[in-house]
Amino acid sequence: MTAARSMLVTGGAGFIGSAFVEAALADGHRVVVLDALTYAGHEESVPKHERCRLVVGNICDRELVGDLLRTEKIDAIVNFAAESHVDRSIDAPGDFVDTNIVGTFRMLQASLAHWKSLDTAEQSRFRYLQISTDEVYGALGETGQFSETSPMSPNSPYAASKAAGDHLVRAWYHTYKLPTLTTNCSNNYGPRQFPEKLIPRLISCALAGEPLPIYGKGLQVRDWIHVEDHSRGVLLALERGTPGQTYCFGGASERANIDVAQRICAILDELRPRGDGKSYASQMQFVTDRPGHDFRYAIDDTRARTELGFTRRHTFEGGLVATIEWYLGNTEWCHAVTRRRHA
Repeated sequence: MTAARSMLVTGGAGFIGSAFVEAALADGHRVVVLDALTYAGHEESVPKHERCRLVVGNICDRELVGDLLRTEKIDAIVNFAAESHVDRSIDAPGDFVDTNIVGTFRMLQASLAHWKSLDTAEQSRFRYLQISTDEVYGALGETGQFSETSPMSPNSPYAASKAAGDHLVRAWYHTYKLPTLTTNCSNNYGPRQFPEKLIPRLISCALAGEPLPIYGKGLQVRDWIHVEDHSRGVLLALERGTPGQTYCFGGASERANIDVAQRICAILDELRPRGDGKSYASQMQFVTDRPGHDFRYAIDDTRARTELGFTRRHTFEGGLVATIEWYLGNTEWCHAVTRRRHA
């Protein structure tokens, strides 16, 4: 294992961020979590650990970020903080511009000032890692995969805002020599995901006896990666990645949305049967497709596997069962975070 770091993890109280914090702590690192604790960030998701500290704040607050970098002697920043739901970006694009573009700019400015204050050895060790998404590349047809060399072609306000942030990160490396990295991943799933995303939403609606909404005919295809596999990939990029490079992480598990929904219903039928004996599939309901809905995403993570040694430990089938079991055993968590959203 490489020497322990002092990390600033923004958005570390969110779904993917908190999973990464757990992985970083398990590897012996010290973590300062900076999170605004909006609807998708939850204090209870942050691990209670002597090497982990939660600071409530916004990445747009450059002074706060700068103070944390200096006082906590941070040598790595992992920026998970983002507005990340496509439907929300269609309804309120300004929030996505503020966090994903302006927030990234503020983080880069604070990081650059901090990096310049370090000695040569500390500068060589410092890293700024930007967490991005496969959605910046647009949509695929029935064949092909995205890779690090794919051109950006975003189709939603969310994807456009993330692409803009990625461009800023690239520019700060090439212009100012700030040692940056960017990672792009496919759809994440696993425990503690806010119940507006596909898998937890279908689970919560099924258990509540509500319709299971399926956009269009459910034929959109996504590549699914377990959040724990993604987190380990990010750690590998942080320690083994080459500054200025981008690394893609996929799950090698492409599934149409309708197939994911049917599989969730089948697992629930087995683990928690409905009282009337019917299948949860009877609750499925097709709804009007959202504007600009990309047809298919898929990731070629050859670079991550060959250059970083990235591997996947979870199959989609096994990971999905474990995820559903987690939600069945943590219904109070789901109720609490959903109530907080509407408070």
